[in-house]
Amino acid sequence: MGIPSGQYDYAGHRHGARGRDDPRQTPPRLRRSAYAGRLIRLLLAFFLLTGFAQAEPLRIATFNTELSRKGPGILLRDILRGDDPSIASVVQTIAAADPDIIALQGIDYDLERSALNALADALTAAGAPYPHRFAAPPNAGRQSDVDLNGDGKLGGPRDAQGYGRFFGQGAMALLSRHPILTEDLQDFSTLIWRDLPGSLYPMIDGKPFAGAEAHATQRLSSNSHWALPVQLPDGPVTLLTYHATPPVFDGPEDRNGRRNHDETAFWSHHLAGVIGTPPQDAFILLGDANLDPTRGEGRGDAIARLLAHPTLQDPLPDQSTVDWSQTGPMRVDYILPSRDWQVLDAGLIWPEGKTPAAMHWSGSTSPADAPLS
Repeated sequence: MGIPSGQYDYAGHRHGARGRDDPRQTPPRLRRSAYAGRLIRLLLAFFLLTGFAQAEPLRIATFNTELSRKGPGILLRDILRGDDPSIASVVQTIAAADPDIIALQGIDYDLERSALNALADALTAAGAPYPHRFAAPPNAGRQSDVDLNGDGKLGGPRDAQGYGRFFGQGAMALLSRHPILTEDLQDFSTLIWRDLPGSLYPMIDGKPFAGAEAHATQRLSSNSHWALPVQLPDGPVTLLTYHATPPVFDGPEDRNGRRNHDETAFWSHHLAGVIGTPPQDAFILLGDANLDPTRGEGRGDAIARLLAHPTLQDPLPDQSTVDWSQTGPMRVDYILPSRDWQVLDAGLIWPEGKTPAAMHWSGSTSPADAPLS
């Protein structure tokens, strides 16, 4: 299957759903973009600059690659074969966007990180080296030995701590050109859902859905929640990243909708110092929330609170990041820098034609010593 070239829109004042009435010159670092038809999500990228005039710009991105396969080892095999159009599309898209740090979702985890390393090697061959790589054991596909979804059976993909037909299916990873401070990682993936303050774990007639054992076993994270510092030349930045479950594919108890809400609500508790140690310096919250503040079946108040959080800024307010045939445009992917960053540029990538994603950039610059509104 051929790989179409990407469209680029540069937005100053945006009008319309995707701001396509102000086309300008393609950003010089972003000349090419590619997507295979199966890619649904975008790559969301930003230029960020610290408040100091001498600081080097940082480009950071989040990307749900949707490269997950149906069994363990298959993704590694497909990467090594070098002839899979969806993998080629992901590699070309990332290489064209050229982020310094990228959070990936939808990439299968294995204990030796072989698939992640193979993908990074393919990116190196494409001119986009990422010497620093991180992945940790996720909840996706981690069997619980408990009937978590209340269907009276054990061992199904919904009895895993996070949905998965095998351990690590559709997990998370991080690629970076700067050292990743793994010794300072805070991994919240083992937090039991009921232990989140104000947990929305479903209760039926005053009793926990699927029973007391499920209530005591079910973790909050369907995948992972990481607070992971990266060492930049001017100091560390902490990345708060996650990939929440979709708020659908459940029953009247709204198990997934409630969990999706709480996976995002977790960060409000973390920033308040209720769970873990909140960032003391510059940080960036990014990932796939699977949650729009106003559209869809999710409980959007959780992400709305983050978007209004006094320590965060939103470089692309109201910008849709997916265009699913079932729902239409929605915003489910986010990069929210702390307010001690100056945002130089921000944008999305959408493909040509009727496929659901294009490169779209919105620029906002301000003097390095100017206060942020």
